[in-house]
Amino acid sequence: MAISCARSLRAAAAEAQFVARLTASAAAGDLLSGAALHTLYAKAYVPPTTFLANHLLLFYSRLALPALTRRLFDEMPLPNVFSHNALLAAHARDPRLASELFARIPDPDVVSYNTLLATFASAGLAADALRLLSSMRLGGLTVDGFTVSSAVSAVTGIASVTQLHAYAVVSGLDSYVSVRNSLMSGYGKGRLLEEAERVFSGMVDSARNHVSWNCMIAVYGQHGHGRRAMELFQDMARRGFTVDACTLASVLSAFATAKDLVAGTGLHCRLIKSKFTRDPHVASGLVDLYAKCGSVQDAWKAFSEVDKPDLVLWNTLISGYSLHEDFSEEALLSFRAMQRAGFCPDDCSFVCVISACSNISSPSQGQQLHGLVIKSDIRSNQISVHNAMITLYSRSGKVVEAKMLFDRMTERNTVSYNSIIAGLAQHGYAAEALKLFEGMLNSEYEPTGITFISVLSACAHTGKVNEGWDYFNSMKQKYDIDPCEEHYSCMIDLLARAKKFEEAEELIMKMPFSLSSIGWTSLLGACRTHGNMELGARAAKEILHLSPSNASASIVLSNMYASAGKWEEAAKIRKLMRDQGIRKKPGCSWIELGRTVHIFVANEVSHPRIKEVYRFLEVMSEKMSLAGYMPDIRWALAKDQAAEGEMRLRHHSEKLAVAFGLMNTKEGESILVMKNLRICGDCHNAIKIISAMTHREITVRDAHRFHCFNDGSCSCGDYW
Repeated sequence: MAISCARSLRAAAAEAQFVARLTASAAAGDLLSGAALHTLYAKAYVPPTTFLANHLLLFYSRLALPALTRRLFDEMPLPNVFSHNALLAAHARDPRLASELFARIPDPDVVSYNTLLATFASAGLAADALRLLSSMRLGGLTVDGFTVSSAVSAVTGIASVTQLHAYAVVSGLDSYVSVRNSLMSGYGKGRLLEEAERVFSGMVDSARNHVSWNCMIAVYGQHGHGRRAMELFQDMARRGFTVDACTLASVLSAFATAKDLVAGTGLHCRLIKSKFTRDPHVASGLVDLYAKCGSVQDAWKAFSEVDKPDLVLWNTLISGYSLHEDFSEEALLSFRAMQRAGFCPDDCSFVCVISACSNISSPSQGQQLHGLVIKSDIRSNQISVHNAMITLYSRSGKVVEAKMLFDRMTERNTVSYNSIIAGLAQHGYAAEALKLFEGMLNSEYEPTGITFISVLSACAHTGKVNEGWDYFNSMKQKYDIDPCEEHYSCMIDLLARAKKFEEAEELIMKMPFSLSSIGWTSLLGACRTHGNMELGARAAKEILHLSPSNASASIVLSNMYASAGKWEEAAKIRKLMRDQGIRKKPGCSWIELGRTVHIFVANEVSHPRIKEVYRFLEVMSEKMSLAGYMPDIRWALAKDQAAEGEMRLRHHSEKLAVAFGLMNTKEGESILVMKNLRICGDCHNAIKIISAMTHREITVRDAHRFHCFNDGSCSCGDYW
């Protein structure tokens, strides 16, 4: 009896020691040590127990190794609820699979529900989280602080956060610091800064932990209050709380949102003396700060300071590059470098690199990325990836493919509708865009301010003045959305395009804020189209007052005078530009063929095959003349020399790119040309005739929209 008892004690001690070492290995993320312990356990021929197997499950689960966790679970003869919970935690990144595993638990406990709730929260599945919470309460299980915290983290609507806050107060769960922290974050995401401050100030000092301070600093960051975030950070340090990488990243995020480069750089200087700048989390904040403030080279330097960048830091760098069109190629190169470093792209990686690819409008790159998305089988946050792909296809001139992808999506959100409506509107398919918008209104998805920008833009490009007014007025009346500057700019563009200049001026006078250069530019463009010289001169003057170095306003006004034959006024503006050092941005067009981008400028001489292009255009011009084409010399802006003006028009960059595309593609193959400026009226007319003569679909993306030419007509309906 005594011998048996001693053996039992030794076995229990060995078992406890084994569990302690395994737990330490999991805490340190040491896979080798844990695997060695597992091997020792297997070789010792110890009778298998659920207790030991559960701790092995927990080890592999904490190291995010779902395949090993699942294999070990399947080998267990008698798994209990702890075993199921460990398996569920291992698959927390995949909401769909986690839901299936949860459904297989014979008798789920509070931990089971909380684990799945946390999974839904991290994936942003608010509806699923609330349904699970309701099911938990109906099942008679006791809701704890972790439950409420996860539920608050999952929801996005203010009403849901407020209801959960009330429930926490009634049930006494608001005493949990984790609940208060999640409420602060919830109110912050809902743009209710005062409510978040009220929750924070309602906590006594002893009840706050460093996470509480980090949450409030992050909320200030979301609202762009960089100075207040810095003050709270300093107060936190004075009170003796530990300042960690998460704290510093939150402060840097506040400066990034506020685009306060001076304050952010000051904090960076203080951090250089410490080792925090080498921390990937802090470096992510620095990269984000510099990228959003336009200092892209400094963003790269902050990234290069880290010896072992993690996936989040790579994603932040790619995202930073994608914010600037001129650095889109660097974003793609960084994505490939990340893959070579051994990282598997996640949903965030794909969204960032797809956004960068959208900037360069490369169909081949876009198709490669789409193939990689399918191959990678991204399970979490698929909606965001698909939304980014819709935008990519739209900006690459493939709006049909974008619509096809939208129709095939099993799950959608408001951004999905915003993306496809914007794509259709940009391509001139206003009727389809508005029809889709009406369908959105009849669904569970409510429009946002971004939705209305696309809708009003669609109305502006089709002359639907009455419909535009109806949509504009419904923003506040039906959806409680305050029109912002962009909405007013769209309405002014709509009215001016329809030659309703008096209504446009009246709206400018009634606006609750001053019109920006973007709004005045829209008005100036319409004035040029309809020859309203007086209002055009005023618009140009306002643009130059707001943006003195803006060359486009002077160019458009000069061209207006030239088109009207007022050469002296045009010459004065050109001279003023030279005196002030304002240079016109040279127009260029480019076309991608066989993964090679060919760039053309007006009167091109550097392209190796430019002589062939000129000969092709000469032959094409003769055929176009027989078809009734007459060059519109007004767009040549050449005084007293019709022949010179006609030659200038023939050698515009978009005509050169289209000609090169026709020369180097098969009959019937569609062509996509990009241009950095607005397409000229003569080129617009010429490409319409070319599309009819060659039976080709030719798409030109200019600085404002897409023009889809087919069979002698354009998707814009000549209303541009």
